[in-house]
Amino acid sequence: MPRSPDAWVVLPSEAEVRALMPPGSLYDFGFLPAMARLVMAHEQYAPLFGALFGQILFAPGSLSRRERELIAAVTSAAQDCHY
Repeated sequence: MPRSPDAWVVLPSEAEVRALMPPGSLYDFGFLPAMARLVMAHEQYAPLFGALFGQILFAPGSLSRRERELIAAVTSAAQDCHY
């Protein structure tokens, strides 16, 4: 029986996304989160989202990296986001 597609968007393969990830990425968990594939499916938005993500989590500021990650996790949980 044919399998239903995961989404109406054509998602890039894991190999395609991994080819774009910098070696030794802090977000290489040994698996590729579906959210990464979904963001990468939108070629015009992916670089912008990546730049914004980098600024929010890694740019100098008042909050530590741990505090920023904690805020992201709590925000995701509050919105019932599985990513």
